[in-house]
Amino acid sequence: MLEDLKPGIAALQERLNEMEKALDVAHKEEKIAELEYKMGEPTFWDDPESAQKINQELNDVKISVDKYKALVAKYDDVQVMWEIGMDDKDESVEEDIKADMAEIDKALEELQLEVMLSGKYDANNAILTLHAGAGGTEAQDWTSMLLRMYGRYAERHGFTVETADFLPGDEAGVKSVTLFIKGHNAYGFLKSEKGVHRLVRISPFDSAARRHTSFCACDIMPELDDTEEVKINMDEVRVDTYRASGAGGQHINKTSSAVRMTHEPTGIVVQCQNERSQLQNREQCLKMLRAKLFELEEEKKEKEIAALEGDQQKIEWGSQIRSYVFHPYNMVKDHRTNAETGNTGAVMDGEIDMFIEAFLRAKANHQI
Repeated sequence: MLEDLKPGIAALQERLNEMEKALDVAHKEEKIAELEYKMGEPTFWDDPESAQKINQELNDVKISVDKYKALVAKYDDVQVMWEIGMDDKDESVEEDIKADMAEIDKALEELQLEVMLSGKYDANNAILTLHAGAGGTEAQDWTSMLLRMYGRYAERHGFTVETADFLPGDEAGVKSVTLFIKGHNAYGFLKSEKGVHRLVRISPFDSAARRHTSFCACDIMPELDDTEEVKINMDEVRVDTYRASGAGGQHINKTSSAVRMTHEPTGIVVQCQNERSQLQNREQCLKMLRAKLFELEEEKKEKEIAALEGDQQKIEWGSQIRSYVFHPYNMVKDHRTNAETGNTGAVMDGEIDMFIEAFLRAKANHQI
């Protein structure tokens, strides 16, 4: 009955009002107007680098506002359809109204997640690095599986993926790989993936068909823009060049275009061989080094806060976060939130949203 939908429609209106406050739509609209005014100035493109940053900032601010306005428009259509149905006593529109209400409800849930991404760098691009753990070919094959999983996740969410460095396994799989995952809120969503990922399965590389446990470490950092203050003394950085490996034709074989940077005070090593010129690889290396040094400082701050609060939990890279079990049963479980699913095939195909959402909600509620 159409009359029965009235409380649900009223509840959606209330949720939209709450979302308007949570997003601070009025403030963002003022910001949009301010940025659009700047872009309309005759000298705007005189400084292309600054102009590009302002353009990106405008796009980032508009994304959530545009999503909210689209939901409000859809809600208005639902309300009008319901009122007309009530006036005409036309019960045939009930199913259409229910379907639209379900769509609005789902979209509000997704938008609520974006509201949770309030960290300073959550909107940034992400730098994702995978390192195979001990175990040779088995661990390297597991790393290649995770590489595919994150690639599919990025594809599903409209992110672009660029490979900065790739070290293939000795027989199969991947020893290590570094990706630039670019898109709005890429870091905010993927920061939940930082840690060790554990696989249990019957090894395809074991002729005795025994069960093996493999590990892969995932590191996530935000890509920082040049305005972020991360001081690097280049006198403390050793820069090595070498010939890039893998397919690439005569150019790769003849030039030392790949770059490796070692920050001697911390021992941090970054490298890039994806770009065709040494200069471009050097720029990418600097981006990764700045992100690594920033991450190091953030971890120091977290440890200091934890010590002051008396928190005895370890705050360190390398903590096991999730297990993927393919034998003797199928299960993927996140050990931080207890989110789990038996659909391992979907997870390995990039459907990891349930784990990311559970992490963000637990973080927002100070449960982890």
